[in-house]
Amino acid sequence: MRFRAEQHLRRQADIRHVREAGRRYDCGCLTVWWVERRPAEVPSGASAGVKTVQGPRVAVIASRAAVGSAVQRNRAKRRMREAFRHHQQGIPAAIDLLMIARASLNRLEYREIERKFGAACAALFPPHA
Repeated sequence: MRFRAEQHLRRQADIRHVREAGRRYDCGCLTVWWVERRPAEVPSGASAGVKTVQGPRVAVIASRAAVGSAVQRNRAKRRMREAFRHHQQGIPAAIDLLMIARASLNRLEYREIERKFGAACAALFPPHA
């Protein structure tokens, strides 16, 4: 499934809301903060000039202090976005996520990162029976 531009969580106020009102889950190599989107942010229909968000939104953060140089930070962010892209169908549509890289993220194989993020998604958002 594709990672669309409207799925990027960009505004500082939205990211702050996830940190302040959200819940935290530790995956080892990354930390996931999540919150259900505020009702005003879930559009009911498409109106002129308003893009509807079709799925969960995500912001990825890799700080210099935690991850390192620009090359390492960009690699960490690419890997987190790819893990999100592969598991986004298991995340409810009205969820905002904040993924924060830890120093150990770039030392792991991508399959291990994806496995840990998939396990976190399964624990946080269990499928309804």
